[in-house]
Amino acid sequence: MRAEGGCHCGAVRFRAVFAAPPTLLDCNCSICAKTGFLHLIVSADDFTLLQGAEALSDYRFGTGVARHLFCRHCGIKSFYVPRSHPDGFSVNWRALDGVDGITPVIQPYDGRGGWEAARAALGDA
Repeated sequence: MRAEGGCHCGAVRFRAVFAAPPTLLDCNCSICAKTGFLHLIVSADDFTLLQGAEALSDYRFGTGVARHLFCRHCGIKSFYVPRSHPDGFSVNWRALDGVDGITPVIQPYDGRGGWEAARAALGDA
């Protein structure tokens, strides 16, 4: 499947390709819990930024590996480069258009209590 999505104001738009039904990671770390981010992990080959590179701001914390990319106009993080998959992207399922009829599999991810163990449990996911 493929879907397009973006930020709230429309400055940032992207396309992601994924298997159906997708498995989404529901991380409980501080930033994911506060933003309600549902992670659809895609490879770099399955992600295309369609517009808005100039509108993205980069925020890093902790180890500095994850590149949290926010629209500088509306503040929405619709995708980012995650620490768990630095060669791909994590797309916020809630930022995709036209996926209402798809029922994803939601997998808890313990980013708060044991990030490294949670990542190891994913294997190649």
